Amino acid sequence: MGRSEQVAGAPAAGAARQPGPAAPPRPQPSAAHDVLCVNAPGMASSGPDGQLRGQGLHGFFRHGVRTLARMELRLGGVEPLPLQGTLTSTAAARFVGSVRVPGDLDPDPALTVERLRHADGAETVTVRNTGARPARLPLEIALGTDLGLLTDIAAGRRSADLPGQVQSSGLRWVGQGRAATVSARPSPHAVLAGAGVLRWDLEIQPGARWSVDLRAELETPSTGRPPTGRGPGVPLPWSEPEVRADDRRAARLVSRALDSLGGLLLADADRPTDLYTASGAPWRFGLTAADALWAARMTLPLGTRLAAGTLRAVARRQHQAAPQAATAPAAPVPAPAARPADAAPGDGGPAPEGGAAGPVPGSAPGPVGGPNPPGGEAGAAAQAMDGVIPGPLRHGGPELPASCTATEATLLFVTVLAEAWRWGMPRAEVAELLPAAERALGALRSAVVEGPDGPVGFVADFGRPAEERAARPGPARCEVQAQAHRAALQGADLLDAFDRPGAAQWRSWAAELRERFRERFWIDDLSGGRPAAALLAPDRPVPAVASTLVHLFDLGLAAEGELHEGLLDREQTRLLAQRLVAPEFDCGWGLRTLSAKSPRFNPLGHRSGAVRVQETALAVSGLVDAGFEREAEILLEGLLEASAHFEGRLPEMYAGEQKVADCPPVPHPAACRPAAVSAAAAVHLVLSLAGVRPDVPSGRVATRPASTAPLGALELTGLRVAGEPFSVRVSRIGVAVVEEAPSFLQLAAG
Repeated sequence: MGRSEQVAGAPAAGAARQPGPAAPPRPQPSAAHDVLCVNAPGMASSGPDGQLRGQGLHGFFRHGVRTLARMELRLGGVEPLPLQGTLTSTAAARFVGSVRVPGDLDPDPALTVERLRHADGAETVTVRNTGARPARLPLEIALGTDLGLLTDIAAGRRSADLPGQVQSSGLRWVGQGRAATVSARPSPHAVLAGAGVLRWDLEIQPGARWSVDLRAELETPSTGRPPTGRGPGVPLPWSEPEVRADDRRAARLVSRALDSLGGLLLADADRPTDLYTASGAPWRFGLTAADALWAARMTLPLGTRLAAGTLRAVARRQHQAAPQAATAPAAPVPAPAARPADAAPGDGGPAPEGGAAGPVPGSAPGPVGGPNPPGGEAGAAAQAMDGVIPGPLRHGGPELPASCTATEATLLFVTVLAEAWRWGMPRAEVAELLPAAERALGALRSAVVEGPDGPVGFVADFGRPAEERAARPGPARCEVQAQAHRAALQGADLLDAFDRPGAAQWRSWAAELRERFRERFWIDDLSGGRPAAALLAPDRPVPAVASTLVHLFDLGLAAEGELHEGLLDREQTRLLAQRLVAPEFDCGWGLRTLSAKSPRFNPLGHRSGAVRVQETALAVSGLVDAGFEREAEILLEGLLEASAHFEGRLPEMYAGEQKVADCPPVPHPAACRPAAVSAAAAVHLVLSLAGVRPDVPSGRVATRPASTAPLGALELTGLRVAGEPFSVRVSRIGVAVVEEAPSFLQLAAG
């Protein structure tokens, strides 16, 4: 094994051998906290010195292929002394270093080297001479690549560099069915193909500068038709709001969150005008339907274009039974060996670009009206997985098995379509997607447990065929019941509005689910009680206190600017609100994914103690809606303070360690940053405090802001309702004034 292939964490030489066959060493994942530039489908990663050394995740990437692994700069035979390396936007970074001219006795450096890098593969190197005499010295840039796949590199696997070939203005590499080039302007004075070095002999006069533009390009893209980035001239699928608040952290957070989302935008290969967000960089740099739908939903106050593009892209991947396949787009072939969506990179690599990974079993057709159509058990079993939107696995934490994001995505599809319709998505576009929503409701119906060995009447994971679910019932998770209940009610709203059958049955089923949930999911304890994290067969509650309980506060937009009824009654809601801000759950930076009192608590555990931004943001908005504003303000302050430590660019998750003065939050080593859901959640966190709740189909918009005004005075301009500008101002005493709105909407105060 060559030096470049050594695996961190492997046993040291001479270590005692254990009896039995030796297991291969587990590769360590690459760290994700270097300087990472992202502009989908391109990405660049290096250390803060700017040098690409071929280690870990270093390099330029395109379509999941490492176009360039090494770009090491030396001036006069030495590397510049690194002074600064930072992002200037999600897509670009700036690195500054200094070099002293040989023989110069002045302690101040005479030469500075600036590197301006873009995720698309471009880099400009500028050498400035601020000394008193000419600088004559060579500039050498050593280049190399393995053309490796991001999935392999993320898992810690590194191939040897490929031999380079000279081309007119740079180098070219060929291997593994791919090819890449690096070109330079101006052309180098010498190209050493064997060493992979471009060389310029510089002579820079005092006060002058010299620059070279480098570009790394992938000649052969990855297999199939990968999605592209947002093309030149294509507008962002959201408005660019202006946020003014007494708390200045809010404006910075929204601005940088939208910048992060812009770097993750992909254009669907089947319809390039449809944009959606990649799940996150570097580990999941492709479409994960649940994450893309969450990002679309949380940015609805900025317009419905992202929601429309995401819904259409996801609908094309929805599984359909064979008889319907001739008239509908086929679902993509699932990728093999998908790792959990929030697992460490060493667990199998990121989800592939252009489609979510995960099994999508075949199924037979069936009706999609109400929850209990004619045909009995045989008809329900025949439908199998029809209507499911595929997705990768997700960690369930130490208390529960892994779940499939197909469940979340399928239910969320109905919610996003219903809420985009309320925000003003054109009726014709909603009608086009309604059959996919009906199929999703059909999948929900098939996932209701009916066998005697399962949690009867509750919803199980969609990620397994109906026959397997019947033979081995899985847990009925708390958050899945909340998402299913919301989807049933919002699906009924859509069915009614578009004269489709089944609305009454879904409302009746939702009411029955509420009654069952309040009786069988609630655990009484000395503090008054709490919901179970899940229900196992037969009716055995899982008592874990997990952040997934916040989904019980996410009720969903209804008619006339109201919210749908939730699964908890008022007293149960109050008890859960108090539990969320208790020290066992709120670490001061946000909500832990598992109570600190749990014997399995791990502050860096994906689902066993780390803080996930999305769930804390949902808790804040949900608590405000439920009238528990003091609790919401406590959690809001934690997220805002954490965002300041992360320069306004919140990662997907960070350690759930108890907040201590002068100690910043610790980033998770495998967290995506940027991540679509955490960036969109940051936008949602601020915009939701204005309480804008539209119902464009009925011609109304209500404003119900947080009465405690946790950000002080708040002014939001540049929002969109029905595609038209909308602006609102909230005073320091929590009174909202709409300053700009479409003329055809009637305004209603909270």
